[in-house]
Amino acid sequence: MSLVGREEEIRDLDRYMESGKAEFIAIYGRRRVGKTFLVDNYFNCSYAFFTTGIIGGKRKEEMTVFYQSLKKAGFKGRKPQTWMDAFSALTEVLEEKKQEGKRRVLFLDELPCFATTGSGFVNALDWFWNSWASKQPDIFMIVCGSATSWIVKNIINNKGGLHNRITHEMHLRPFTLAETSAYLEARGFVWDEISIIQTYMILGGIPYYLGLLKPDLSIAQNIDKLFFAPMAELKTEYDRLYKSLFKTPEKYIAIIDLLAANSRTGMTRNEIAMALGSESSGHLSERLDDLVNSDFIRLYNVKDKKISSSNGIYQLVDFYSIFYHSFGKITTTDTAYWTKMITSHKQSTWWGLAYERLCMAHIPQILSALGVESVHTEYYSWRSKGDEAPGAQVDLIIERDDRIINLCEIKYTSSEEYELDADERQKIANRIASFRKETGTKYGIIPTLITTYGLKKNKHSSFFPQAVTMFDLMK
Repeated sequence: MSLVGREEEIRDLDRYMESGKAEFIAIYGRRRVGKTFLVDNYFNCSYAFFTTGIIGGKRKEEMTVFYQSLKKAGFKGRKPQTWMDAFSALTEVLEEKKQEGKRRVLFLDELPCFATTGSGFVNALDWFWNSWASKQPDIFMIVCGSATSWIVKNIINNKGGLHNRITHEMHLRPFTLAETSAYLEARGFVWDEISIIQTYMILGGIPYYLGLLKPDLSIAQNIDKLFFAPMAELKTEYDRLYKSLFKTPEKYIAIIDLLAANSRTGMTRNEIAMALGSESSGHLSERLDDLVNSDFIRLYNVKDKKISSSNGIYQLVDFYSIFYHSFGKITTTDTAYWTKMITSHKQSTWWGLAYERLCMAHIPQILSALGVESVHTEYYSWRSKGDEAPGAQVDLIIERDDRIINLCEIKYTSSEEYELDADERQKIANRIASFRKETGTKYGIIPTLITTYGLKKNKHSSFFPQAVTMFDLMK
């Protein structure tokens, strides 16, 4: 299948290719997000040298695959015994491939796999780049890996010889709704917008997961096949996902499990430490940073004087992980479990919460729909601490430099416009009053509705002067 989406990344690669100097590009992102697919499609798998590490491989195995790649590229010598020898051999191979007016492209995929304990791989890569490759204006080296935390720590933020040697970094993130829609359309899907929205709320914009869907099945039938059928492909993905990324996956899974249980409100770092029974330590901070860099969780601010700006809220945002915790762990012999739950209260409630997460993943589209993309804005969440509105929470507040606050209410409906009634209008009005009182803001507040099909006209609808729909989110 040809490349769909990734227009910005393609423009960046085009610009880097025309720079006229040696380039060292680090591409990282969540496992299954399509890093290798992007590079292979952009270069049509035409490389001066290509190799890929073995996830979980031992040092001898990693050296063997690198040697096999050297031989495929034209190397005639003996198998290297050290990584310094391996990169020396790579230099020989590349010297023979120099062509006037053409880039020598190197692609080292799953790079973290090569760096087994005590192997000296990073030092050898450092030597290769600094002593030779960086001095060749036609060299274009891409390193890639799903172990995002390793790439960030050891390549991008390297404190040794590779410090500031990366010429560009590219964080490949999940598809947006628009890219997801284009991807499914390119694969022959004729689903309506709500089906695409529901797909995203379960699988997120992860190309690999989207590629498992079948266009001749409904979204509900596809979810049954992927999660509840015998040998369902995504039933066992959860453990594989985290074990392939982290050397101590159980410590990361413990954080994910905890945030999954508090997926709506999120937790501060101190709350996480207390719940895990661990003392405040740098190791927890590192693990949280790793999960943020890998797009599994996010760190965001709240409008709360009791929570410092340096200790915001962590929230699980990986759609697959959230769905897995909500339904994927359920033990059932019913292979049509999800289809039969379509009209259930449990599924309806879950869609509502999932739609809130989807909206938070598409802030730029919301700002565009509100016509404020050119105004400096900050967005955050708010929890009431007052007695007048106990437990009141607003999931999205957009604070603008033009002294306006969009206080957003996110409402999901599966087939019709949202209808505001008197009781709900009063609840929202009470939240606005509590927010103004507790924060002391002097800004104007605009109640803003974010929903699926829009706002149904009635005697209360004027309460929302602005409404954003799923069609806006898909732009």
